[in-house]
Amino acid sequence: MIEGEGRSEVGKALGLLICGTLVYYHCAYRNSTILSLFSDVLIVLLCSLAILGLLSRQMNISVPVDPLEWQISQDAANSIFAWLANTVGAAESVLRVAATGHDKRLFSGVVVCLYILSAIGRLVSGATVAYAGLCLFCLYMLAENSQSIRTCVPQLQRQRNGTAVEDDNM
Repeated sequence: MIEGEGRSEVGKALGLLICGTLVYYHCAYRNSTILSLFSDVLIVLLCSLAILGLLSRQMNISVPVDPLEWQISQDAANSIFAWLANTVGAAESVLRVAATGHDKRLFSGVVVCLYILSAIGRLVSGATVAYAGLCLFCLYMLAENSQSIRTCVPQLQRQRNGTAVEDDNM
């Protein structure tokens, strides 16, 4: 892996962790809904882009893409909604098969998963579970892309297999 790619992945993990922390604060501590969060984010983004566009025009700075002139093409809109419809349709068909009970393995898997989610839901809030999962995912991404961990793991594997002892004797 190239050195820059590891830093990029660490940056993504940290950005994801910061975003997750803000979502957790907004939903858990402020007792706001996800819809409120999305509307707040959209308002901030739109205002920031509008101010950026106005400032760049005022100072006669040419930007590659002017945020005030952004438009989405009809093809892009169609592909986005086609993807959304396909995703919802696939989820609906899987849940329909699970609900009918024709596939016993899928049905039992869904029942076990829902039971576990129900038990966890009784113990802690959903936002806390989502935030904990996000933190674990970010830690995994950081550990996977960390240079020090990447160099230590092969050494530990060699020691466990006994090849490090043989290398020292040679």
